[in-house]
Amino acid sequence: MAIRLQYIPTSDNLQGRSKFLGSPDLPDTLPYPTMEIEEAGERYSNPLSFICQIRCEEIAELDSQNLLPHEGMLYFFGEVDYFLGHRDYASPGMGEWPAAAFRVLYTPDCSSLHTHTLVDEDGRDLAMKAEAIRFSLCNDAADGFKLLGTPFFEEVEACYPGWVSLLQLDCDDNHNLQFYDSGMLCFLLPAADLKTQRFEVTQCFLH
Repeated sequence: MAIRLQYIPTSDNLQGRSKFLGSPDLPDTLPYPTMEIEEAGERYSNPLSFICQIRCEEIAELDSQNLLPHEGMLYFFGEVDYFLGHRDYASPGMGEWPAAAFRVLYTPDCSSLHTHTLVDEDGRDLAMKAEAIRFSLCNDAADGFKLLGTPFFEEVEACYPGWVSLLQLDCDDNHNLQFYDSGMLCFLLPAADLKTQRFEVTQCFLH
C-alpha cells in the first residue's frame, strides 16, 4: 500500500516535523541544495524550491514493507515555482527533468536541525506558509499526493518498470499548484536503490 499525504493548514510550530512548503529543517551536514543558472552571460547558484520534509518515524507504522527508513528526515526539493503560479521562473518542462532541477536528501539523525529560511534582499521570508501533513494508506496506483506505490499514469510506470514512486505530487487548487493540464510530478527510484537508501539516484518525471 502507498501512503496518502493530506496537507493541513496550522498555526503549530512544525520545526522538526513533517511539513509541506515553508522552510526545511536541515542538519549542518546537509547544505541547502541549489541549481546553477546561466542568465545574460552570468552564472549563479539559485536555491531549489523546498517541497516537503517527511519525519520518517511518523510514517513507520504505515510502511509495513519497510521500504523507507523509519528514523531520520527525508527532504524533497524541485523547480516547482513556475507551477505554483510564479511565471517569471523557468519550467523544467515535460518528461524527465535534468538532475540539477530537483534533489532528494536524507539524514538519519533529527537531533540537531536548524530551519533554513530563504529571504529576499530586504530580509523578508520567501517561503509559503508551512502546512502539517496527515498520513493514511491508499492504493498503490492512487492519484493525488502520496509516498510509495506506483505512478498514477501508466505511461510513466511503463517508462520506469520496477521503479517505486517515492513521491507523487498532483495538481491542487488550494495551493495554486498546476502541472500544466492535469499533470503529475513523480520522484522515482529503482526498488533496489530504495532498499539501500540511494536517494541520490532518484529521477523526476512530469507527465
